[in-house]
Amino acid sequence: MLDLIKLSQQMQGISQHLTHEAAATRQRLELAQRLLAAAHTRQAELVTQLQAGRDRLSFTAAEPMEPLNTRVDLTIAPSCHTVIATDGSQIAPSHHEIAYCYLINVGRIILHYGQGLQPLLDSLPEVFYRPEDLYVSRQWGIRTEEWMSYRRTVSEATVLAELAIAWKEEGQQYRDQTGQLSFLHSSPLTADGLPPVLAMVDGSLIYWFLEGLPGEARDRILPPILEAWEQLRLAKVPLIGYISASRSGEALNFLRLHTCPYNTPDCQTHCTGADRAPCDVLDPLKDAAIWTVLLEPGQRSPLWRSSAHILDLYEDHRIYFCYVHVGTEVARVEFPAWVAEDSTLLDIALNLTLAQVQKGYGYPVALAEAHNQAVVRGGDRTRFFALLEQQMIRAGLKNVGTSYKEARKRGSIA
Repeated sequence: MLDLIKLSQQMQGISQHLTHEAAATRQRLELAQRLLAAAHTRQAELVTQLQAGRDRLSFTAAEPMEPLNTRVDLTIAPSCHTVIATDGSQIAPSHHEIAYCYLINVGRIILHYGQGLQPLLDSLPEVFYRPEDLYVSRQWGIRTEEWMSYRRTVSEATVLAELAIAWKEEGQQYRDQTGQLSFLHSSPLTADGLPPVLAMVDGSLIYWFLEGLPGEARDRILPPILEAWEQLRLAKVPLIGYISASRSGEALNFLRLHTCPYNTPDCQTHCTGADRAPCDVLDPLKDAAIWTVLLEPGQRSPLWRSSAHILDLYEDHRIYFCYVHVGTEVARVEFPAWVAEDSTLLDIALNLTLAQVQKGYGYPVALAEAHNQAVVRGGDRTRFFALLEQQMIRAGLKNVGTSYKEARKRGSIA
């Protein structure tokens, strides 16, 4: 039980610390604006330095694909469009439960706007109990709990592509049978004669955890994700990863090239062993903070191409991003290269994303609903293990039950 009286004695110190940090942040923001303006005047030179010396940098700096002073006003989304989203949750394995297994539950959402069609709001559960599912990761030193989360990422991408392809085929069949989509009226259509479609996931499309995985383990996670993205590319369904309260500093790290005191940035040669590099003048400021100052609601920042090393394995799906002022915050929006390089797909992706945030009062409604469908609550967990227990008893197994530790924790006398 939390002792609030003892805790209250620490609140004054926290308040003073936050006040000091707020003042320091204001100073860093002013410096960041000056550095951004100065870097804009020599942007081409800095990009050349980044491309030539990326492997010699101790930090990850994104590459701007547009002038640093770019501000783009997003337009109103078309009245007829479709948004598809997935999100996942899980029941982690525990040796204290009646059986050692885990469950992945993927929430599936399809929302149609201006089309008079019923939405899809459900979830797709999958139970993993075979030894090859539970213990395969141990050969690489990866805990089953971690492997479960990686498998969940694969499931989210795979199900998202399946939903998008199925909806595209369904819409095309209806169009071929009737000769038209009567509900569209004068709304703009995509090249295949259907309303615009957007596929969304919650969080980054840059899977940083892959960097620490052995090659054999990584080959079981990344290829099926890229295959799902390729299906979306062929179907011309733009994919975005929406990151609320982003903690990334990739864009601001580009400014470190401008503040580097050496002619050729080379962290391994000049700054090895240094407590603080001379170019690290904005830390711990993050990208979202500076774009909150520079962007107006409904605007996006320049496009950036991430330089994360793991993206070398992404082939044609290298990740680009921009920051969008959605009104309530500045969100980071990520998308594969084939979206960034197609102005039509990019406009669809960003305009529909902004519309989703507005409909969701600060957060994309499709992602919020996908989370609600996916989340496994306490009652769901209890019913899951109750069903499992019934099946084990029917199979003739004896001594079915939780461990004494688990039973005692559930029945505290306090």
